[in-house]
Amino acid sequence: QVQLVESGGGLVQAGGSLRLSCAASGRTFSDYAMGWFRQAPGKEREFVAGISWSGGTRYYADSVKGRFTISRDNAKNTVYLQMNGLKPVDTGVYYCAADQWAGVPSGISSSYDDWGQGTQVTVSS
Repeated sequence: QVQLVESGGGLVQAGGSLRLSCAASGRTFSDYAMGWFRQAPGKEREFVAGISWSGGTRYYADSVKGRFTISRDNAKNTVYLQMNGLKPVDTGVYYCAADQWAGVPSGISSSYDDWGQGTQVTVSS
């Protein structure tokens, strides 16, 4: 099992930036893929970005391509989500997740085994 703790959320104006972090503990961090998801009020959880165990493969939702960057530091057991050019539609609770049985990330939430508690991101217009 993997324990995940997100941080870095907050309130930002449209066009601003935030950097989310997700610290992992438990199983060897470099063994598995990681993903970021988000959930807006009244909506289903949606995939934002995913990264392979080595960082060599990265996937993004179309809605965030060119604005968000996912990265990981296996020495620090941490995955990051750099969010630039934020829009009000990016508002929601952001979750990191670990897919312990895959080295390549999936865009499907049911593929992930462990989840953090989430961090709130609010973008004002």
